[in-house]
Formats: sequence, structure tokens, C-alpha cells
Amino acid sequence: MTKTTAQACPECEEQVRIGDSVRLNEILECVGCRSELEIVALNPTVLALAPEVEEDWGE
Repeated sequence: MTKTTAQACPECEEQVRIGDSVRLNEILECVGCRSELEIVALNPTVLALAPEVEEDWGE
């Protein structure tokens, strides 16, 4: 049986459901504001806005 918890989105405060099988650095999406959120810590689980993907110009 999979256990889920909920945590407030750091952007809009909408509750984001988090399963007990999440991994560190996993990306989730907030259903309220569509922001990409990253699991930055486990036990306790901490959500943060995922960094924007930046283009690499071969530097």
C-alpha cells in the first residue's frame, strides 16, 4: 500500500501530493500553478522550485 502525504507548493501554497516512493531530486508538478517542483530533501520531504533549464552554448 502506497502512502501519500501533501505539502504546500512554495509558489502558490496549493497542496502537492507526494508518494512515499519519491526520490531525491525528483521533479513533481503543482496542479495549481503548474510549477515544476524538486524534492530537495527526504525525511522530512522538502519541496523547492526546480531550477530553470538553461541552454548550453558549448562553453
